Amino acid sequence: MLRFIRKLIINRSFTQTISYLIDNFLPPILRNNKYFMYPFFYFAYKGKNVDYFMNFKSLLYTLDSATLEKLYQNYDTIGTERETDLTKKSIKYFIKHIDKNSKTILDVACGKGFLANKFVKMGYTVSGVDVHEDKKDTKFSYTKGNIENLPFEDQSFDIVTSTHTLEHIIDIKKAVNEIKRIAKKQIIIVVPCQNFYYYTLDMHIHFFPQKEMLTSLIGLETYSIKKVGGDWIYIGKK
Repeated sequence: MLRFIRKLIINRSFTQTISYLIDNFLPPILRNNKYFMYPFFYFAYKGKNVDYFMNFKSLLYTLDSATLEKLYQNYDTIGTERETDLTKKSIKYFIKHIDKNSKTILDVACGKGFLANKFVKMGYTVSGVDVHEDKKDTKFSYTKGNIENLPFEDQSFDIVTSTHTLEHIIDIKKAVNEIKRIAKKQIIIVVPCQNFYYYTLDMHIHFFPQKEMLTSLIGLETYSIKKVGGDWIYIGKK
């Protein structure tokens, strides 16, 4: 029973529903109240450094890139126990619209390799990049690197994907330019459709309640964007 409850709590669709209800139906004065949100943070961060993560949106401007990278390398929450932050609906839409005629894919901020491994099964030649140390026993090529300065040549990959990452990046414009630089044919970016609140459990820096916030940031002329499973899924053509 306890295992089932824990599995339910870390399920992306379940937590997304809870977040939606809290963000949209609670009065802002309560939703942005530190004492009201404290129990949620305590649970999400397993009782560790709760005050620090509650004040992350203020503290992040005092952090350099190396410190922030180290923070994400050691990031440990209930959410990090899940395979992916994508919902089943998002994954289905994502896979349906990926360019089937391309051969190479780079998954930026690949995390545990959930998407990268799916791409391998689909027959692509797959690479992944993230801030963590080299991964072992993967079926795709892995490189340690930062999204703001990707260690690849221009147009190195037919497709470049990045899911649930841009909302965490301080220099988001630089990150987007790097993704565009190394992509040859197609870019697929996924971010949550989310309103800004100071106390959010996810360490997000940027928020995209409207699709135009993402489309104008990326700036490609040919693209599609759709809200699927609580996420904006942007598919751009180079």
